[in-house]
Amino acid sequence: MTWGKTVFPCFLISFTLVLEAPLISLMFPCPQNVIPSCYLFRVLNLQILFSCYLWREKFAARMENTLFADIFKVIQLDPDGKKFDKASRIEAQSEQLDMYMQLDVNTDIYPMHAGEKFAMSLASTLDLDGTPDTGYYTQAGRKSLADKFEYVMHGKIYKISEEGSGPNVKGVIYASYGGLLMMLSGDPANTAKLDLDQRVFLLIRKV
Repeated sequence: MTWGKTVFPCFLISFTLVLEAPLISLMFPCPQNVIPSCYLFRVLNLQILFSCYLWREKFAARMENTLFADIFKVIQLDPDGKKFDKASRIEAQSEQLDMYMQLDVNTDIYPMHAGEKFAMSLASTLDLDGTPDTGYYTQAGRKSLADKFEYVMHGKIYKISEEGSGPNVKGVIYASYGGLLMMLSGDPANTAKLDLDQRVFLLIRKV
């Protein structure tokens, strides 16, 4: 999903119709012999406007529920040595926001290797319409945010701290996903949507 391919055309259509509809009505009133067709055209215009409005609301909800997102590159696995047979701690650096992360991954079901790149998102819900997470989730055949990823965990932020001072201060987020831990460090502005005791979904897809 990109701004140029989705948001801008919808905005352009809506903006054009809003500006032109009153002018068209004044300059070109519906002729008596084509009133049904003329009004049908106006109804279609309103339907386009309404569809764009609904899309905009859904897009805003998705953006609001995405708490963090970036592309990471795996630096190494198990920097402190291998401690578990079926899990590894990956050390990764993000490309866009310059964030550093250590994350425990069940590599028995989702292998990861040094040098690989992956998209990682933190979200408050998996529902595409932005419905808040209730603590109980079943996919039940419905499409969800998880469909766009390969590996998903659900957990809780248990600690937030800061390191350094002044312009070099870094925010540090600690979360636990059923015992698998995450540490995310970097500019506090990039993690402003994350709060203590917040329940979050972590989603990964290799790129």
